[in-house]
Amino acid sequence: MGGALAVAAMEVAAYFGETPLALIPFATSIVLVLGMPEAEAAQPRALVGGHLVSTLVGLAILAVFGRSEPAAAAAVGLAMVAMRASGTMHPPAAINPIIVVMEAMKPGFLLIPVGLGAVLLSLYAFGWHNMARRGSWPSRWW
Repeated sequence: MGGALAVAAMEVAAYFGETPLALIPFATSIVLVLGMPEAEAAQPRALVGGHLVSTLVGLAILAVFGRSEPAAAAAVGLAMVAMRASGTMHPPAAINPIIVVMEAMKPGFLLIPVGLGAVLLSLYAFGWHNMARRGSWPSRWW
């Protein structure tokens, strides 16, 4: 139920926002954070940090190499390394560099929808797990 509500909210945000639903990278993050809340990759540091780090890598690769499939593939590989090195490994965020490079996203994509969306998903998960399920989430914030 929590996942369905979160995806519905994402759809509404896409409808009223500037970014098409297909370019909002949170469906798999919702599944992970709500379906496996105990996983390290589902904690706020990984959720928010992973999306930000992987999007930054995508933007950097786009700026240097432009829009191409090889650049998108390289961006995913570098994003994996960057997330691992920064302690923000969030596998669903690996789609971000592909979106950034293949759709030639502008730098503002980092803040909206990515940054804002990741923070809002963290807040939603906090509310869902701690009120609706009476569980304890997150295991740790940082």
